Amino acid sequence: MIIEQKQNLSFDELDELVRPAPEVVEFEEVAHRMVSRRGFLSGGAAVGASAFVMGSTTLAAGNALAAAETAESRLAFSMVKANTLDTVTVPEGYKWEVVASWGDPLFSNAPAFDPMTGGTGASQELAFGDHNDGMAFFAKDGKQIMAINNEYTNEKTLHANRADGMPINADDVRKNKAAHGVSIIEVDQRGGKWGIVQDSPYNRRITADTEMDITGPARGHKWMQTSADPKGVVAKGTWNNCGNGQTPWGTYLTCEENFNGYFSASDANYTMSDDFKRYGVSTKGRYDWALGDERFDLVKEPNEPNRFGYVVEIDPLDPTSRPKKRTALGRFKHENAELAIAGNGHVVVYLGDDERGEFLYRFVSKHKYLAGGNNRDLLEEGTLYVAKFHDNNRGEWLALTPKTTGMTEAEIAIHTRMAASKVGATTMDRPEWVASHPHKVEVYCALTNNKNRGVKPNAGGDETPAVGPNPRVKNDFGQIVRWMPMNEDHTSAEFKWDLFVLAGNPAVYTDANAGSKNINQDNMFNSPDGLKFDSKGLLWIQTDGNYSNQGGFEGQGNNQMLVGDPETGEIRRFLVGPKECEITGLAWNTNKTTMFISVQHPGEKGNSHWPQGGQAVPRSSVIAISREDGAVIG
Repeated sequence: MIIEQKQNLSFDELDELVRPAPEVVEFEEVAHRMVSRRGFLSGGAAVGASAFVMGSTTLAAGNALAAAETAESRLAFSMVKANTLDTVTVPEGYKWEVVASWGDPLFSNAPAFDPMTGGTGASQELAFGDHNDGMAFFAKDGKQIMAINNEYTNEKTLHANRADGMPINADDVRKNKAAHGVSIIEVDQRGGKWGIVQDSPYNRRITADTEMDITGPARGHKWMQTSADPKGVVAKGTWNNCGNGQTPWGTYLTCEENFNGYFSASDANYTMSDDFKRYGVSTKGRYDWALGDERFDLVKEPNEPNRFGYVVEIDPLDPTSRPKKRTALGRFKHENAELAIAGNGHVVVYLGDDERGEFLYRFVSKHKYLAGGNNRDLLEEGTLYVAKFHDNNRGEWLALTPKTTGMTEAEIAIHTRMAASKVGATTMDRPEWVASHPHKVEVYCALTNNKNRGVKPNAGGDETPAVGPNPRVKNDFGQIVRWMPMNEDHTSAEFKWDLFVLAGNPAVYTDANAGSKNINQDNMFNSPDGLKFDSKGLLWIQTDGNYSNQGGFEGQGNNQMLVGDPETGEIRRFLVGPKECEITGLAWNTNKTTMFISVQHPGEKGNSHWPQGGQAVPRSSVIAISREDGAVIG
């Protein structure tokens, strides 16, 4: 694989290049089942999903239309139009500002950002990381602290000192690793502007070199043991941190997603194990970290990949604390970790595995949450479940246990995908963020897209027919599924489900690719990704999809953020990001007057200069959005 290929490929595309799923013909007949939009949404031959249609999206859309005609919308802003501008667009009466950008120093003794070189390993360890993603807001003793994921990097700007944009020595690798992980920063408003409080005792970087405890079933297992850690109890680092979660006991959950793309093999004849193939580990990763750290060489450290792909718990209010890898929550490409306290006191965490044809999970803690009690290890023990959706709008959670899988608890924690395949879970269209409704027992998950739906199996050989909550063949646009646990109990084994929205383009298509009836030419979008509820019970939807504005995506513009009303199905576009970015991450300050979001990888193909404009280097940044009248925004 040549360097230019690796730079231009997403992690998803890299997976397909190094580990293509076998082409098959058994699903070809499914491709001919795509019907007209009218037929799809009327409950007729609905690609195996007729039961969902009448009970969900059609109803939601009908309610939305009725609400628009008879009642005042809860979405009290003028919808932003789709566009391809190289800026952030928000509704009239709102404003935005940059809070922190890649390379901003966290300490006064750190050098200023250097756009000509991308800095050094030492400077990056003292600065805000790259490609900020999920985030959460914390407060203590009047201080305002944010924990923010730094998922990956823009090599051509990070390594601007290298002609090909790739590391060539150990310090380049050090810088690249330091740009990953989590940035914990104190923020404040000074002169009416949000910014980093330099030298705050809370400021710190958690990177690919930070030591963290391995907890749960996988701790000490032989598959977790390495030369540097022969007991298999202390991992070094976290990276590709995508979505997040937040606990009621004051900790931050950061989720390791595409961990597989960082390993390589110095021996061209290295034999890849089947379990590594299932997780997308290959002999040629996106980065050349093995150049400066031999633990990324599969030949020298064959167990190192097993120590990544977990949810990591961090205490952002204790700078001396050590992060903990919570292996009980499973190992896969974690998107986010949505935590809810069930009525019976058990902690429930919903988790998506963001790969085509992988699964949706739920963790239920062994012990119960006690308000004001010691809850610090509630994520260390519990049972992991995987979702099975049926076409009759019902579903169930299948327990992953030694009895159901024939695997040990440690094996389930490390090879979670294989365990889910064994029990016959439903393959999904890339489960992204999960969001739990704050006022009712109801949960939503963004299924961002899946071009392989109904075309080929997943990496484990599980079939991907276009049925149930994944009703479209070669799904380019994505959808949002919601489920209601039986008896309003998050720990119930059964649930009812429907689809809140099918994204699409009614300006181009008249079949199912036009989307559900609550999608129109004014609010259309593709690839829902980030999801989060505000305190009013409105669902904020962020996209990370096709921004070409051409072909089937004509008129959809740059990636964006919308807000939906679960009660009516109404959806309005609130924000459009700059060119070639992803909109992701969402948090509010304590009094809900400011919303924080991440603008990730603007100009990932070289066509943006946001946020500074002119000919400046594009920089991933956190922005703050507020109303001009200072009123509550979330």
